[in-house]
Order: sequence, then structure tokens, then C-alpha cells
Amino acid sequence: MMKTPSWLEDAVFYEIYPQSFYDSNGDGIGDIPGIIEKLDYIQSLGVNAIWLNPCFESPFQDAGYDVSDYYQVASRYGTNEDLRKLFETAKQREIRILLDLVPGHTSINCQWFQESQKHNRNPFTDWYIWTNSVWTWETPGIRTVMGYAERNSSYVTNFFYFQPALNFGFANPDPRFPWQQPVDAPGPKSVRQELKNIMKFWLDLGANGFRVDMAGSLVKNDSGWKETGKLWGEMRDWLDQNYPEAVIISEWGYPSKSITAGFHMDFMLHFNTSGLTSLFRKPYGHGPGSDPYGFSYFDRSGHGNIRQFLDDYLPHYEKSKDYGHIALISGNHDITPRIGFKRNVDDLELCFLFLLTMPGTPFIYYGDEIGMDYLDWLPSKEGGYERTGVRTPMQWDNSPNAGFSTAAAEKLYLPVDERPERPIVLNQEEDGNSLLNRVRRLIQLRKNHDSLKASGNLEILFAEADQPLFIYKRSNRYESIIIAINPSGKSCEALISGTSISNYPTTIYGHQKPFSRHGENWKIFLPAVSASILRE
Repeated sequence: MMKTPSWLEDAVFYEIYPQSFYDSNGDGIGDIPGIIEKLDYIQSLGVNAIWLNPCFESPFQDAGYDVSDYYQVASRYGTNEDLRKLFETAKQREIRILLDLVPGHTSINCQWFQESQKHNRNPFTDWYIWTNSVWTWETPGIRTVMGYAERNSSYVTNFFYFQPALNFGFANPDPRFPWQQPVDAPGPKSVRQELKNIMKFWLDLGANGFRVDMAGSLVKNDSGWKETGKLWGEMRDWLDQNYPEAVIISEWGYPSKSITAGFHMDFMLHFNTSGLTSLFRKPYGHGPGSDPYGFSYFDRSGHGNIRQFLDDYLPHYEKSKDYGHIALISGNHDITPRIGFKRNVDDLELCFLFLLTMPGTPFIYYGDEIGMDYLDWLPSKEGGYERTGVRTPMQWDNSPNAGFSTAAAEKLYLPVDERPERPIVLNQEEDGNSLLNRVRRLIQLRKNHDSLKASGNLEILFAEADQPLFIYKRSNRYESIIIAINPSGKSCEALISGTSISNYPTTIYGHQKPFSRHGENWKIFLPAVSASILRE
């Protein structure tokens, strides 16, 4: 069993999209000094860790996921000294900061790539994946860009054309294509070392770890991720030896593979796994059809199916729970729509109650704690396309630009939600029953009960495909907590075995006294859109 830093046990993360959080200098773009100014607010939520989306130098064709200099903070956000100050100031509040590491590709503006694309051999020639001729039209399963480089080659790209893939090698090089280098070739080995150099640089400055972009995609032609797993096992060993409190989280979306390979955490995401989508974001109003449950589980229709999540989640949980944690998220910069889309405060409270009482590590996307909406009418910004509408400025108050920036509205990174009914922090601070304050209470409840933290045991007590009720137990050697959720618009009841619960449970949050004896069994009743957290 790999040792996981103890601070992860009660970690609750907050994801910040830096260009949209708070603008401290009035240029219309959020920045690192702005994050520092808002640390008191972040601390007041009860979160104790931040995932900061990419803040490195970039031409921002893909919102910073096209890095041109891994060792320099982008000038739009501030300086390296500003970032060091953020690390230091957050540490004083016992908040840890994880940076977003993009190891799979760079920008075409990166100096490494500019050297690699030259026709004369140099130290960077094999840092990227190049074919043996510019006339290589297609290679199965691989995207290439032709005609850009000085050298007589096409380059492999991971995503957009301006994101050339760094060369971590091929697990099974195709002999028909001699340009496919093995993982132990000099180029891939140099790139691996550079990845360690980058991590060391920022860890030494004060970072507490990294969320790793597209972590499962580095080694090419790697069916089953065998060589990719070895690569991250090597990185984990290096971290454990040199930075044992540092954490790496993978954007892999397959926790049973990524966590056992060496990551401390992986996300349940909308690719590789389907469980997250079935919770919050299946299309509204599709109803019965080819998919008999065309709604998300947290939908008032009652047509959601909690088994769609559990049948995906539980196998990953069982295989990974002794090695690390699965991260469940309210949303992120890539997932549409926001969790607040077409939900009211009561609906959202149940979503957060679930996120904050399940095993593993919860992540809250900035603004979700106040119920910010998805602005689906926005044109694409910096490669956002339909994702642009979940990246809008944080809504702080009712001053111009919702308090995000003093810049003229037309200079903002993205428009703010201008609706009169938009949620803002200021109003919710003053309302004890607001979503913001409900989320704060749920975070505090999680922290007050060790069984609700990352490693507490999970036992499913009731979860049927055709029933809205979901009942589960979290426990450790000292206590058991029962969570019962009914997201539907109708009251629900169910019977569970009398042996499932040893003592009459006492409500500590939510609907009072949902349990009653029914012969040898327990009967549970929950009104519409309600939940209970109970101590056994």
C-alpha cells in the first residue's frame, strides 16, 4: 500500500479559473494578486486546498493549456513572485495550492518546439513526435499537422493544431513507422527528466502538488496504459523520496488504473467513465426512449437512475481505495453545463450533500457554491467553444461587473451574468439559508466526522434503478453515519433490512426522523427534494 499524505484525509478542494476569479488591477482579467485578496473568502468556505488552472506563459489559444514557458507565470496573471506570495499566504491559512501541469503537449510558441522543428539536429529534435516525411498524410489513431515546420516532417498533435505532442515514446512502436520511438529512447528520457525539473521548480517555490492534464495520454499506442502507468509510478517514487507531502491528481478518468499506477487521486469524469454525467448532467427533458433513464439522478423528475453512477463508480472504488482517493466534482472548466443550470437552491443542496458525504476528495468549481449559471449564448473564447459559458467571471456583489473587475464591461475577459436574479456572494453571505451557507455547513459537518472524510468506509444500504431514494453508510471504527437522499419532486419511502442499522439513528442534518421500525425492518420516508444525515 502506498502512503498518502495525511492532509488529503480531510481535504476539500476549490478549483479557480484564474482569469475569471478576481481582477485586482482593473485590466479585465483575473490575476494572482486577486486570488490573494480573496483568500479570506476561500478560507470561510471551509475548503483547505486550491486547484489553480494553468497560470504559465502562453499565447492562450487554449486558455493556457498551450504552455510556452513552464517556468514563468503569465504576465496577465502577475509574476513568479506573486505566485510565491500566494503559496506563502495560503499556507498561513492552512490552504494548499496545486498547480495545473500540462505535460502532454506545449504551444507551438514554446522554445523547445521552435528548436525541434528545425531541419538541423539539436538537443530538442526528438522532444516532440515527428513523422519521417511531411507527406505522411495519416497514421491510424494519430493526428498530425503537415506543412508547418522547417524540417521535412509532420508533427503529432494531442488536441488542437497548435498543441504539438511531447515525445514520451510509444509503448508498441509500429515497425512500419520507424519514427515511432520506444519509451526508453533518448528523446523520451529527456522529456521525462524535464517533467521532474518542472515539478521541482514549483515545489521548491512552495506549490503543494499538481493536477496533471491528460495524464493517461502521454505514452502513445499504449493499450491498457501499461507504459503510462510505469511512467507515473516513476514520478510517484521520485515525489515520495523528495517531496513526500506533495500530491499529484490525474485527469485520467479511470481511477482503478491511475491511482494504482501512482497518482494520489483521479477524477470521475465524462470520458473513460460515465458515472459523473449520470449524476448531474444527463440531458434535461429527454425522458424515456432508447435510454429508459434519460435524466440525471439529481433531477426532480425522479427518472434518474443512481445505479448508472454506482455500477460505474463502485468497481473503481474497490480497486483503488487502498491506494488513493477518487475525486468527485461539482464541475470544472471543461464540463457543461454548470451544476446550477436549471436547479434551485434546494436541488443544489442535495448535490453538495452527496459530494461532501461520499468517500474520496470533493472538488468545488468556483461559483458553484453560490449556484452560478451556464451562459450558453457566449461565443468561443480562447478555445473554449461550448465550454466558454462555464468560465464566466465570479459574481461577488451588485457593483458593476458583479464586483469582478473595475474595467469597462467591453474589456472583461468574458461578460458577466447580467440577469437581475443572478446569484452573488454578498447577498448569500447575509442569508443564513443561502446555498453558500448551506455548503459551508456541509463542509463543516464533513470535517466534524472522521467517518465522512476521504477514507471512511462505504456501504450501500438502498440503491434501486427504478427508485429515487439512495441510502448509504459511511463508517470507521468509532462511528457510523447514514445518508439518505431523495432528489425527486415526490415523497418516497422504502424498506431496508433491520440488520443494516443497529441503533435508532439520530438526525444531525436535514429532514428529522426519517426512519421508523417496520417489523424486523426499517422504513424510511423522505419528502420531496430532501435528505437526512444521521448518526447511528
